[in-house]
Amino acid sequence: MDTQALTQRFTEVLADLGLECIGVEFSPSQGQSTLRVYIDAEGREVTVDDCEAGSRELSAMLDVEDPIPGHYVLEVSSPGIDRPLFTAAQFAKVAGKEVKILLKTPLEGRRRLRGKVTAVEGEHISLEAEGKTFEFDHDAVESARVVPDWVALGYAPQPKPGKGPAKKSSKN
Repeated sequence: MDTQALTQRFTEVLADLGLECIGVEFSPSQGQSTLRVYIDAEGREVTVDDCEAGSRELSAMLDVEDPIPGHYVLEVSSPGIDRPLFTAAQFAKVAGKEVKILLKTPLEGRRRLRGKVTAVEGEHISLEAEGKTFEFDHDAVESARVVPDWVALGYAPQPKPGKGPAKKSSKN
């Protein structure tokens, strides 16, 4: 299955709703496969109503065109705060942010990288991780997600006023 072609087709279907398909994941299974479609809305957050409307439109298109053989469940979702990255252009949009990447083949002996996107030129991505710069083309990426900045989002525990670390007395 060509997920890039599906992403493009889904974007065409969703355009009238003001939505864009940013990527598709297909998880085959003997019992019940899952087709997960991530949508985005320009300039605003994706709502539950957006997901429902997108699901209705995509279901209708999938019923008519039937591009995926077998039985599967369609899930339409917002990208969330740990946004998946499907294209080099999406990496460019998060330049300066921390990401987790799983590579298709090892780079310097590692398939898993976590670091800051420092540059994206065309399909070429530079990532700073553990004091080193890793460079690779987007087609080497199996999967990638943004690492949420919990402090900036206000979800990290904050120290209570007056409850900072205890100071040691300098008296003997």
